[in-house]
Amino acid sequence: MEISQADFARARQAGDPVIDVRTNAEYASGHVPGALSIPLDDLTARLAEVPAGRVQVICASGNRSKIAVSLLRRAGRDAWSVTGGTAAWAGAGNRVTLGATPA
Repeated sequence: MEISQADFARARQAGDPVIDVRTNAEYASGHVPGALSIPLDDLTARLAEVPAGRVQVICASGNRSKIAVSLLRRAGRDAWSVTGGTAAWAGAGNRVTLGATPA
C-alpha cells in the first residue's frame, strides 16, 4: 500500500494521477506539480472526483495518505501512499508548485 519516492517519480512519469490530501493551506504552500487537492476530511464526500485506475496519494509525511489509501481501497480503488510525502519529495530536490487549488 506504500510506494517509494523513486517508484512514485516513475508512476508520475507514466501518468498516474496524484491526490494531495493535505489541507488547502498546506497544498498552497507547495505541492507536487499536477496533484489534485482533496483534503482528507473531504475525501469521502469527494470520492467521485478521484480518477479511475491506479492513483498515488500524498500528504506532508505519509500519515494522512495512509489513512486516505485505506478509505480508497475500501471503496474499491487502486491507491498507493507515497512514503515520506511532500516533505521527502521536496527534500530530494524535486520541484513543487506554489499556489492555491484552481477554482
